[in-house]
Amino acid sequence: MNLKPNRLMEASSPYLLQHAHNPVNWYEWGPEALQKAKDENKLILVSIGYSACHWCHVMERESFELQEVAEVMNAHFVCIKVDREERPDIDQIYMMAIQLMTGSGGWPLNCICLPDQRPIYGGTYFKKEDWINVLLSVFKLWSQEPEKAFQYANRLTDGIQNSEIIIPIEGPNVFVKADLLEIIEPWKRHFDMLDGGYNKAPKFPLPNNWQFMLRFSRLMEDDATHISVMNTLEKMAMGGIYDHVGGGFARYSVDGQWHVPHFEKMLYDNAQLLSLYAEAYQYSRAARFKEVVEETVAWLEREMLSKQGLFYSALDADSEGVEGKFYVWDKVEFDDVLGDDASLLHDYFDVTDAGNWEEEETNILRTKYSEEEYAEVKGLTVLQLQEKIIEAKKKLLRRRTERTRPGLDDKCLTAWNAMTIRGLVDCAQIFDNVHYYELAARAANFILSELKTNEGGIYRNFKNNKKSIPGFLDDYAFLIDALLGLYETDFDERWLNEAKKLTAYVLRNFEDVGSPMLYYTSAEGETLIARKHELMDNVIPASNSVMAQNLQKLGLVFDFPEFSDRANAMLSSVHPQIKSYGSAYSNWAIQLLYEVFGINEIAIIGENAKETKLEFNQRYIPNKFFLAGTNSELPLLKNKRGFETKIYICRNKACQLPVTTVDEALLLITKQYNNEY
Repeated sequence: MNLKPNRLMEASSPYLLQHAHNPVNWYEWGPEALQKAKDENKLILVSIGYSACHWCHVMERESFELQEVAEVMNAHFVCIKVDREERPDIDQIYMMAIQLMTGSGGWPLNCICLPDQRPIYGGTYFKKEDWINVLLSVFKLWSQEPEKAFQYANRLTDGIQNSEIIIPIEGPNVFVKADLLEIIEPWKRHFDMLDGGYNKAPKFPLPNNWQFMLRFSRLMEDDATHISVMNTLEKMAMGGIYDHVGGGFARYSVDGQWHVPHFEKMLYDNAQLLSLYAEAYQYSRAARFKEVVEETVAWLEREMLSKQGLFYSALDADSEGVEGKFYVWDKVEFDDVLGDDASLLHDYFDVTDAGNWEEEETNILRTKYSEEEYAEVKGLTVLQLQEKIIEAKKKLLRRRTERTRPGLDDKCLTAWNAMTIRGLVDCAQIFDNVHYYELAARAANFILSELKTNEGGIYRNFKNNKKSIPGFLDDYAFLIDALLGLYETDFDERWLNEAKKLTAYVLRNFEDVGSPMLYYTSAEGETLIARKHELMDNVIPASNSVMAQNLQKLGLVFDFPEFSDRANAMLSSVHPQIKSYGSAYSNWAIQLLYEVFGINEIAIIGENAKETKLEFNQRYIPNKFFLAGTNSELPLLKNKRGFETKIYICRNKACQLPVTTVDEALLLITKQYNNEY
């Protein structure tokens, strides 16, 4: 490897820093590189990845670290490295280009562009010889037939700019249960009722999909979705995708049984899974779901928490150049660590001499039996077995800390931290855990005090006390959602007022005058070849669907009908697409649930408001928003005072007479569902 650093040595992104000693003359995306391409009439090579991306590391070793490859790249291209997590605006444009060219996408993403940034060719991972051939072929085209390159660029850029045609729907739309059934029936055909998830591999957790299913199953009283959610969450928690020693989930499993993970751990997955497992516990009271939350939060604190109270982005899959080496066990070491208890737990953790996956004599820990089943077979009480398992995990974790750790992506992203704040406050409420709330509030306070711009916006990134990238729509959307969750936890109206101010900023700066949707990039941000929306829910919900729900809730809380109407218009415009691909619009489908069933605004008054809220937290109400307090100017709380506990249930701009107990309030909610008024 060339030890002389390139320009990436000054980058903040851990992913870019990984390439700082490549012989490739890499630039960061910015004016210097873009102007150089124009001045020299050189093609731009945009190479996009992220720190925890396994195949990104492979292509670096096979191509970018080699002098012979670098010579071709440096001679004919202005080479730009992009961290997709810091600059998702750039990534979404060139990912769309690759998908239009090849029909699929992924990372590493390599796109060759004209000097004006318009793409002409690209793909994902290339072997060394193929990569060199591609580079020379495209350079030859540009040198000898530039008119063809311009034709390709025109067609691709038109495709990118027209890939999200949203037709506004005039007037408010009224949604009914039939709209939900139209979405769910074709969706159910893809359930894997044996192993959970969907009937294909690889398997991704997709938390928002199952959160919708959970809420649908309760509100629509649907057994199939309920069984599928519970089975999926149980099988994920038993599988190798879950870190049984240290807590937290890997990004996905390569097989259909959640057994063999792609070992990187992403903050955004685990943030959402906290909310999902907590909510599923609230519904089912399954003890294992609570354990998953406790172990995952412990992992976040132990391995992902910065000194400022923010959370880091990811852990790599690899250590010492081997994928998963940090996490797997051979039987000899397992026995050495656990001593006399090892034989008891071999079958429980599926540890064998031969190993339980393709790597010889290597085991990915997973559980194939419930604690109740296993205790009975081994002649133990469940409590005795649990004590053995807890002690074994402690010993294995201590031994694992002696290993070489996977690389840490230690940048902090506002959107992902906001998702983590939401996950923590959901857990704080459901498990009555003040510590979870304190972790969430500390992170939120840091963002609001240190990552605000002078104009009232927010920055996306934070690393080494630096912030440099203006926030995108997902940063605002998830932060607003997190602030709403914090308010429901402590009823401090400061969070609501911050959410309202950030929403006003979004509506000013991300507005698309021809659509109810919001642009992903701010009007004050950098001008790229296209200004995109983000509409489809993927492993992370779309920023537009999150903002639609924020507008819906803030419209209710502050009695801003213009917010509620905007949320309805956003859903109405995307609604025709939902039924054709439900799993890609699951967060929109949650909003559809809210439109059909309404959101129960639960206002609690009196000196026992917090105790009453705790009692509510023991019940599963998927469509609710809590308010509480005295001397408040919020419309639902204004002029409501007194020491006696009173609970007001309001929905669709109508409030019932106050009641004094949670059971009475739940009865009112049930009657509203059944249209008994």
